[in-house]
Amino acid sequence: MSTTAAAAAPERALSDGRRPKSTGIVLYLSLGGLSFAVLQSLVAPALGTIGRDLGVTTSAASWVLTAYLLAAAVLTPVLGRLGDMVGKRRVLIVVLALLLVGTVVAALAPNLSALVVGRVLQGAAGAVMPLSIGIVRDELPQERVSVTIGLLSAIFGIGAGVGIVAAGPIVQHLSWHWLFWLPAVLVVVALFGAVFGMEESPVRKPGRLDVAGTAVLSVALVSLLLAVGEGEDWGWASAATLGLLTLGVVALAAFVLVELRTAEPLVDVRLFTVRGVWTAHLVALAFGFAMFGTFLLVPTLLQLPTQLGYGFGKDVTQAGLYLLPTVVAMVVAGPVAGILVRRVGPKVPMVVGGVAVVAAFVVPAASHAHLWQVVLSGILTGVGIGMALAACSNAIIEAVPATQTGEAISANTVVRTIGSSIGTAVIAAVITSHSTPQGLPTDAAFDTGFWAATGVGVLALIGALLAPSVRQRRVRAESAGVTDLAEG
Repeated sequence: MSTTAAAAAPERALSDGRRPKSTGIVLYLSLGGLSFAVLQSLVAPALGTIGRDLGVTTSAASWVLTAYLLAAAVLTPVLGRLGDMVGKRRVLIVVLALLLVGTVVAALAPNLSALVVGRVLQGAAGAVMPLSIGIVRDELPQERVSVTIGLLSAIFGIGAGVGIVAAGPIVQHLSWHWLFWLPAVLVVVALFGAVFGMEESPVRKPGRLDVAGTAVLSVALVSLLLAVGEGEDWGWASAATLGLLTLGVVALAAFVLVELRTAEPLVDVRLFTVRGVWTAHLVALAFGFAMFGTFLLVPTLLQLPTQLGYGFGKDVTQAGLYLLPTVVAMVVAGPVAGILVRRVGPKVPMVVGGVAVVAAFVVPAASHAHLWQVVLSGILTGVGIGMALAACSNAIIEAVPATQTGEAISANTVVRTIGSSIGTAVIAAVITSHSTPQGLPTDAAFDTGFWAATGVGVLALIGALLAPSVRQRRVRAESAGVTDLAEG
């Protein structure tokens, strides 16, 4: 099938009424995305418990998070590209199977090594996002695409919030092993749906996997994420941290050169020069930082003892419940962003999201003396993340042909992962550097952390404002070969 024919395939499929299972498809894709996102954050609050149970330090147990992020960052672009090449549903089945195996291995893990292996397998599911969005673009009626992509994009933020909320009660009333058994149920349903409830998309971009590009990108991402993730323990000025950062930057530059000279690149780096794409990446990077900054700052503040004068004395379960408004706001904002995208394009919800997240951090940065300020901040964060991430995904599919959906969304997912890692590392460093002799964060730590997140929110807003306007989007889409732009 030629590229032109492949790009036209979705319109033929939609015109003959061949998609009666679209609701089921959305359900299965949502469950797959939710399980991955929940597993990303669910273990973070339980690292101390896991470390004690396995007889290792909390620092060693942090590899449970690091391994997951590294695997997701490396495998997402590879599997997203394979989806474009051989079929998104086919690769999605493989990805969900790996996620299920990894989840069972982690649930049964007798030691840290086995748990890390399970987490590496789970990390392969980072490709669920680009594959799911590609399937939605290929399989659903055009009028449902933007709203559904908004929902799926928001689910990744929702899942991360649910993980933080649910971790405490699960560990408190069951055990850390159930942090994996419960999401495994969602994975089974999603895998069953992918096997029996979906048809293979006709949209393909045949080719060969770029092995050289894969190797160079793997070196770059592993080096950068490892340096960011372990920099606090190793020391930011240590030879290991600086060496890995240098290697990562050099490898990233080499990757660009390799891809520009490759006939069938892993990632078409020329897409990064497209205004609708690079602005979406900038917004995703900033929101990745902001999202995990929130999930670290807010629970920590809520759990500090009231005797300090700025803590709220909540236990881990109660602290998680105060994040529920954030999750609910994401649930509402994602589909609303999709509706706005259909009517006025992705720029408006992206800007609204940027404004919301800036306000979300200005409120507690100015004062976090009262619970209502923390809750209001969470609601605004949920609105901002739900709006912006949904708009980012829609902005990218408006800027690239259907045959490049997987690789383009994969790149955006990796960028957001890098932002999350940087956000976690920066906020952790702020908390560590502003601590009492007893090791508790000072009030200044939260002031600094919230203002830092505000600055990153401003960066996201700038990226949103630079996105193509309503009038520009159609011209740019047509010039990029996009044939399925939503009417608006």
